[in-house]
Amino acid sequence: MNASPPVETHWISRSAFQIVIILLALTQGLLGLALYHHVTFWVVVPLVLILSHLMHGAAVGLHEATHGQLRQNRTFNEFDGILLGVFSFMSFSLYRAAHQTHHAYFATERDEELWPFTNTKSSRWVRILAAVSELTLGLITTPLLFLRAFLRKGSPIRAKRIRRRIWIELWLMVMVWSLIAIAVFYLDIGRYFLWMYFVPAFIAANLQTWRKYIEHVGLTGSTVNSATRNVVADTWMGRLVSFTLLHEPYHGVHHLHVSLPHAELPHHAEKLQPKHPDEHPPFPSYSHAVIHMLKSLRNPRVGAQWHASTPAS
Repeated sequence: MNASPPVETHWISRSAFQIVIILLALTQGLLGLALYHHVTFWVVVPLVLILSHLMHGAAVGLHEATHGQLRQNRTFNEFDGILLGVFSFMSFSLYRAAHQTHHAYFATERDEELWPFTNTKSSRWVRILAAVSELTLGLITTPLLFLRAFLRKGSPIRAKRIRRRIWIELWLMVMVWSLIAIAVFYLDIGRYFLWMYFVPAFIAANLQTWRKYIEHVGLTGSTVNSATRNVVADTWMGRLVSFTLLHEPYHGVHHLHVSLPHAELPHHAEKLQPKHPDEHPPFPSYSHAVIHMLKSLRNPRVGAQWHASTPAS
């Protein structure tokens, strides 16, 4: 859809990603010092949790890069996207190609990002198993979800140039992680790797999945706002969370105006107000939204196509 006229935003809001990365680096530095000096477990754990949230924010940067909005310079945008993808076990070009189906065929059976919840032929237990595995093992299952879109018969990713680039990025990821594994082994820094990368990355991947589910799973409306949960925080803490997630909680605005920079999304919050009976008003916090989403996990579905078919059992 066409973007709304540009809105003047504060430079801090526009710099959300850079601020997240700076805070991430500082937190990792503090965590490294804590591990080096064998500081108490009760200091390490809060730092790991903070780092997990900041890694989640950095992962949202990958999403921004797919829309060409992470950096104004296209080359830098591509570089950052590939780099973020490597450390998320994701090919940037694969994520971009699959994510395009999420916008082009939003909440329909051709939406690769929300499979199998959009597929009316998938059984309830397959969808429940997919939800449980993705919500608890997101670091593994999310990359596999995108690889499925790439490798399956009838893949929507057909352009030879894009497929070749995806293969190159996948091999790059294998080489980078092989070098990291060798370095961790020979430098004997497994403890640092565990606490400074693996544990927070594992948590961050699950947070990413929970956010995706909060945004869409369980909603079977035919409009953007009836198939999207939005969070418009009413507290300073909630607004801080939104800022560090690059304003992703205003998700419906992003779907309505895909070319809007993330800093402008809050300026269009009025577009999230219900206009149809099956639309929900924005939730005041993620805790309210997650409670609403959890009810749907007994039979997780997405999209209006479920109303035109008999649910699989």
